[in-house]
Amino acid sequence: MKLTHLLVLFLIVTMTAALAVPAFAADGAATYKAKCAMCHGPEGQGKVGPALKGTALSADQIVGLLTKGDDAKKAPHKKAIAGLSDEDAKAVAEFVKTLK
Repeated sequence: MKLTHLLVLFLIVTMTAALAVPAFAADGAATYKAKCAMCHGPEGQGKVGPALKGTALSADQIVGLLTKGDDAKKAPHKKAIAGLSDEDAKAVAEFVKTLK
């Protein structure tokens, strides 16, 4: 009986961990759609802002631009994106890296 309980617990933990990764990516996609797509396009193809699809920027560089800004860039990335938490920035960066 104990072995059965351990097996069920193991399966629950494993399934929860497996589902957590797609949920994280989904949050990045939703945040991207709400805060980024209007300039960078819904598929990262570029619009007013440059294309992000296939970008050479690392996820850490994207997070830095979103959270700290870059004086060399044009608005809005001259300053951090308002209302974007570090977790949201990381999720958006991971989503952007999936755009191919």
